[in-house]
Amino acid sequence: IFSQPRAVRRQEIDAPEIHNNNKQQFTIIIHHHFFWISASFFSLCLCSITMADKSGEGVSGSRGGLFGAGGRFKGGTDPIMEKFNESIGFDKRMWAQDLDGSIAYAKAIQKVGILTADESSKIVSGLQKVKDEWAAGTFEIKPGDEDIHTANERRLTEIIGPLGGKLHTGRSRNDQVATDTRLWTVAAERDILKDIATLLHASSEFAREHIDVLMAGYTHL
Repeated sequence: IFSQPRAVRRQEIDAPEIHNNNKQQFTIIIHHHFFWISASFFSLCLCSITMADKSGEGVSGSRGGLFGAGGRFKGGTDPIMEKFNESIGFDKRMWAQDLDGSIAYAKAIQKVGILTADESSKIVSGLQKVKDEWAAGTFEIKPGDEDIHTANERRLTEIIGPLGGKLHTGRSRNDQVATDTRLWTVAAERDILKDIATLLHASSEFAREHIDVLMAGYTHL
């Protein structure tokens, strides 16, 4: 419809049958375009991976999963794709929430027998050390730390060894994202409430100081 002349489009928009089915047609168009955009993007990613693998240039270190040793794709991801995909610049603000969630998760999977008491203790101790580094401002973000979850898990493994990988047992990245976001939002809301309380206190003090000053009344003032 967008490639047709303006007059034709105008006639179709004004037609009653278009009005009746407009919502359904618009939904179909959106779904159609979204499908092809997604397919094109995925194809571009695969091409980048394949080209990087063939050339052997511009490939950064892989970290397992779908890419690298043991993965479905050979080689690593293209640096451009890694830069596009990373969110560490934004979600690093949730470092405390991510570590608190991981500490709670380690204790939970120890209760159901996935971790031994000793393993859980070592993981919690390691996570606390990572937390201390963030609090002291000494935590070092390294290439490959695409998000706060990857960064914290990488550092945990550096501190306690391969045992750190057990923390991810039965856990998805989506679990971590949802948990971190909710915990961070609760903390942010508390800070906002403190600021609102400060504003209300300052306003009441200002009103008390100028209680004898006459002021015109307005609906929204």
